[in-house]
Amino acid sequence: MNEHLNKYRFDIAAKAMYEFTWHQFCDWYLELSKPVMFSDTASEAQKLGTRLTLINTLESLLRLMHPVMPFITEEIWQQIKPLTGKEGDSIQLEPYPQATEPEQQAEAVADIDWVKTFIIGIRKIRSEMNVNPGKKIPVLLANYSEQDQQRYQKTGDYLTQMAKLESVEWIEEADAPQAAMALVGEMKVLIPLAGLIDRDAEIERLTKEITKLKDNLEKTEARLNNPNFADKAPEQVVKQARDQAEVQRTKLQDLEHQLGKIQSL
Repeated sequence: MNEHLNKYRFDIAAKAMYEFTWHQFCDWYLELSKPVMFSDTASEAQKLGTRLTLINTLESLLRLMHPVMPFITEEIWQQIKPLTGKEGDSIQLEPYPQATEPEQQAEAVADIDWVKTFIIGIRKIRSEMNVNPGKKIPVLLANYSEQDQQRYQKTGDYLTQMAKLESVEWIEEADAPQAAMALVGEMKVLIPLAGLIDRDAEIERLTKEITKLKDNLEKTEARLNNPNFADKAPEQVVKQARDQAEVQRTKLQDLEHQLGKIQSL
């Protein structure tokens, strides 16, 4: 941030602020706070600590964004100031946030990256296999390390709620059933699909999608193979058609792979 601002690249600085606020603070930290905030077993001290971290992080973000969003950040800062213990008259008079050394947070960053990869893997399988996002699912963990087990011990409550897990079982890889798989480092996250989806209905749905996609791909390739289009159309239009064909091929491969998995159940 300081580098971008010192070079007067307010556009890059603003994009970095947006990306962090939306995709890290909102997408992840707020969501990871909910299992604590709404837990019946979390202590009042844990809940208070979570609230304080949320409000202090928001206050720091407001100071970070103030140079490019002066008015709205001042307004919000005045509203939350009593909650943070700040006594200044204006956000303009507050010091600009300073980054901590990455090494100081290395373990915490590695742990949270592990959690995010786990949750994203589960969500991707749900999406690919058309599993209801709210349905709780059983998960098997194979090829795990002691560190994986330690991290799960610390973060299991977050994973259970955010990934909607019904159960988690640690197994030997040789005992793994037919399942959809996501990788978290070297650890394999397995979701047995038998009984989780309507096999015949899903095969029918994927077959229809594949047929439709093949038709669209044939039309796109026909355009590209037509000299009247490839030689005479504007270069940007031809490039868009090539990119579209590549996206269609990739999606077709993914759908055929999914179909093969489900047919093997």
